[in-house]
Amino acid sequence: MTTAKREIESAIEVFVHGYSIGKSRTFPYEASRVGPLWLMRDAERKNSRDYRNEEWVVHDVAAQEADTIVRQHARPGFAISVVIANDEPDGPTRTAYKALGYRLLRTEGFFIHRLRLIPSPPAVALVERVRTAERAAQLGKVMRRRPIADNLLGDGAPFRQYVAVDGDAIVGRVRSVDAVDATWCADMYVEPSHRRRGLGQALMSKMLHDDRAQGSRCSVLTATHTGALLYPRTGYERIGTLLIFGPKGRTPL
Repeated sequence: MTTAKREIESAIEVFVHGYSIGKSRTFPYEASRVGPLWLMRDAERKNSRDYRNEEWVVHDVAAQEADTIVRQHARPGFAISVVIANDEPDGPTRTAYKALGYRLLRTEGFFIHRLRLIPSPPAVALVERVRTAERAAQLGKVMRRRPIADNLLGDGAPFRQYVAVDGDAIVGRVRSVDAVDATWCADMYVEPSHRRRGLGQALMSKMLHDDRAQGSRCSVLTATHTGALLYPRTGYERIGTLLIFGPKGRTPL
């Protein structure tokens, strides 16, 4: 196995475990292997109608083989994320899944930061880790989610949440999730009124320095087209693309 292939497979493992931990805040969302594929789905529920969409992750497996495995084991709502390395053409993959009855829902860049060179941009706002119940409650209100529990605000928590503050307002946020000796970066967001001021870079820099201090070997994330423009400025390298497919006729994720 080449070094590049080993790195992308390692990054995929960080992705599936980190993503699953993030989705487990409301109900356990588990990552497991099914043959050569990764599966992320809700743990068993009493009512099958309550299951959230599950996600299958495929790398270096033929579309026909992946489809056979998914059809045998998937619940009704699912998507397939096919990871294509930078040096691989994506045309054959698009064609193969279309022929099997899938439609392309979206594409995302797949990035890794090896935590060797981390920028330290000038301070443009207060950037801090969320450590108090008061700040957690404020963030929960902004995100319209349940606040982070008090027992998840300390150093032993499986994730670290950061916010950028302007006056009394939270204007940016990002989260780092511990996963298999590395970290998964999630929920990066800056309010439209405060973009193009360096807040995104300041948030990412604070997070990455803490990741390295905690012993993480790398940080992994996926990004939309807009995010893909920001992350290389903070040292992330694109190593692939996610092609996210769903069965035709089903509601997109």
